[in-house]
Amino acid sequence: MQGSEFKKNRLGLMGWLSGGRYGVERYAYTLHRLTGLAILAYFILHIFVTSARVLGEEAWNTVMGFLNSPAFKVGEFLVYLAFAYHALNGIRLVLTELGFFLGTPCQPVFPYSNSVKRQRPVLVVVMIVAAVVVLLGGVDFLRAFPGE
Repeated sequence: MQGSEFKKNRLGLMGWLSGGRYGVERYAYTLHRLTGLAILAYFILHIFVTSARVLGEEAWNTVMGFLNSPAFKVGEFLVYLAFAYHALNGIRLVLTELGFFLGTPCQPVFPYSNSVKRQRPVLVVVMIVAAVVVLLGGVDFLRAFPGE
């Protein structure tokens, strides 16, 4: 870029993680990225676990016995939580990309109040729906622990 200088990013990783002046939308963006990476890690782990089936019944039973520990049950719930948030927020993002919740075109002046007034309520509704879905899954999760 001629005539302009690049400003050094002094915030580093915290600048990427913190919402700062961007508000709750930045946190939703960051959480969407992190849940996407967590789901990818789960899929890779799932491939390795199911590949134990080709090693025979004894190997499969060993792996399944290892995965029935309480720590992995909590991990399963965290994967469920990531799926619930990522799916619902993804639907919101698709609808936004299709032009819903954008409002009428106007002069783009930060903080883009027209967009914020239309998109933030949708984000709040998505978070409430995600919380309800997670609570319903949490009830089912608690039932999975026998005798506790």
